[in-house]
Amino acid sequence: MCRSVDVRQAVLAKNDGLAAGLRADLSRRGVTAVNLMSSPGSGKTELLGQVLRLAVQDGVRVAALTADLATENDAQRLARSGAPVKQLLTGGLCHLEADRLRGHLDDWLPDGTELLFLENVGNLVCPAAYDLGETLRVVLMAVTEGEDKPLKYPTAFGTAHLVVLTKTDLADAAGFDEAAFRDHIHRVNPGVEVLRTSARSGEGTRSLLDRALGARSGVPPHRPVLAVRPHTHSVVTDAL
Repeated sequence: MCRSVDVRQAVLAKNDGLAAGLRADLSRRGVTAVNLMSSPGSGKTELLGQVLRLAVQDGVRVAALTADLATENDAQRLARSGAPVKQLLTGGLCHLEADRLRGHLDDWLPDGTELLFLENVGNLVCPAAYDLGETLRVVLMAVTEGEDKPLKYPTAFGTAHLVVLTKTDLADAAGFDEAAFRDHIHRVNPGVEVLRTSARSGEGTRSLLDRALGARSGVPPHRPVLAVRPHTHSVVTDAL
């Protein structure tokens, strides 16, 4: 058991170093990366497509890399926005890692890109442990997933700079208790902003783009209390 823990910590520590280098390289190129994480079915692809469309309309130089185990369906959907999009197929891997991400960006990311959205694999477990060199880490959850999800996945929600609630147009039909959800969120990540969105109505789409542009402009992101310590990846759980 101890040996497997040591190996995992070594892997994560190596990823942290690579992510720090990638973050520095992106910064030198003037690129701000936004890491989007969620469970499957949260609606993040549809929401991201709308954000990309707004950015293109506003003249923002934006691009997106989307990761999936198989198919290029999400890249095809996102490309309709008019933004440059690349599909990364993980071949069964449940998350993105900094070294593989760099390899896909080096020969593709268009010059002059200002915002880069990274649509992570639909999973709230493994991706939460891997820094991708992002400036802004966003965790999304649909109202259909249940109010207690932040308590079930405290690392993902607890390390987020921003939490996005999706499919809010279905809240009444799903019997979603938003007050309970917000209470659970703030137990694992006190003070984090919760942004309400609906791809169907357009609610919150502009605000999500604004938060990404704010990160690009140097607005300091929320600092989570539940943080992953460098090189050990032990989780601070005092907030619980």
